[in-house]
Amino acid sequence: MQRSIPMQQHRARRRVVAGVAVAAVAVIGLASCAAGSESADSGDPVELTFQSWVPNIDQAVDAFNDAHDDIHVTLETITAGPDGGYAKMISAVQAGNPADVAQVGYDAIPEFLVNDALEDITDHVGDAGDRFTEWQWETGVFDDRVYAVPQASGPLGQFYRKDIFDSLGLSAPTTWDEYYEAAKAIRASDPDRYIAAFAFNQAPWLIGLSQQGGGEWFTVDGDAWKVAIDDDETLKVAEFWQKLIDEDLVKIEADFSSEWNADMQSGNVASWISGSWADAIVRGTAPDTAGSWAVAAMPQWSEGETVSATWAGGSANVVLKGSEHPAEAAEFALWLNSDPESVSILTSIGAGWPAITDLESIESLQDDPEVFAFYGGQDIWDVFAESDAAVAATWKWPPLSQTLFADLTDNVKSAVESGTPLTEAYRQTQEDFTAALEDKGISVAE
Repeated sequence: MQRSIPMQQHRARRRVVAGVAVAAVAVIGLASCAAGSESADSGDPVELTFQSWVPNIDQAVDAFNDAHDDIHVTLETITAGPDGGYAKMISAVQAGNPADVAQVGYDAIPEFLVNDALEDITDHVGDAGDRFTEWQWETGVFDDRVYAVPQASGPLGQFYRKDIFDSLGLSAPTTWDEYYEAAKAIRASDPDRYIAAFAFNQAPWLIGLSQQGGGEWFTVDGDAWKVAIDDDETLKVAEFWQKLIDEDLVKIEADFSSEWNADMQSGNVASWISGSWADAIVRGTAPDTAGSWAVAAMPQWSEGETVSATWAGGSANVVLKGSEHPAEAAEFALWLNSDPESVSILTSIGAGWPAITDLESIESLQDDPEVFAFYGGQDIWDVFAESDAAVAATWKWPPLSQTLFADLTDNVKSAVESGTPLTEAYRQTQEDFTAALEDKGISVAE
């Protein structure tokens, strides 16, 4: 079983794009750190604090401590970043008493740079970028300087009820045109059944669909951000889902709701495009359907293409500005996210799809009988390995990502409830988010 992912050939181009991003987020004084930090004269281990909200990540921290005599890490469990954890981290940096290492979503890295809250760890990581998939490593690179070590992502795939598809003579759609035809067949087969739910409540899901369709919402123009939420590629995606809505081929309902849970159990929602981590949700939500599910790659806009996307990017570890031990903090972040034992732990606890390329070394991905049995014996991890390698490397996150999520969710929900075309929701989000950036003093290009 071969899962080593070849490095993508976009790194040089991304570094040019990333190079101007530092100016765009108005980071001041991002000089490189010294090559190392002072060790304690007493010979005692360097003490680090690590802030994270990932359940059971203490198992990986314990493994690090067991393997190191010169560094000891204390885990501080905090509120998830979007729910207040990020604000706590940034406030601590500004007060001069930060943790050393912190959990940060890829989408939040620019906001931390806006607040000058990250240490430049370039001199502490060397050529470690070669251990990671290119698109994930580059999320933490600005102006050829490294500010984050990638941990995991949520590459998208199709979870689908193979028994239902088989009964109708359908295969997993490989193109969006096939998806539309499958949606019609499934809808015609049962008055209560749909191919999928349209999750108006999930901005990360909506953004992933746009990203996979070729949308590039944010680029840098000199010292300003250029915003293109309503670009042609995104409107194409919106129009496709509008057609499904207009023809009553998808069910309008919030995912993770009680109604959605029941529909997943009954098969009234026969598929779900979601991240790799969703396998545990499918198994937990519909345990009685074991053996009836399978996973396939996302449908493509052009036959023969292989383009994927993620659910809100992924998660990284950063060294917070003001850490007294940035070298040791970077060493911990690298070990946590590239050591085979640690990454196997992270994968098994549901931290996400690993960012490293050497997936053969991850024991928890090689033999997973409980998971494979639920999906009819399929090794679903092969699908997500290919998906992660096919994520578009041109996507860039802006500052204020949580504002973006809120604006998009509000506007799409409003459009669905009022019958307004989805394209108008994206145009309104373009207007709202541009204004939000400007209100924060962030330059926006015309």
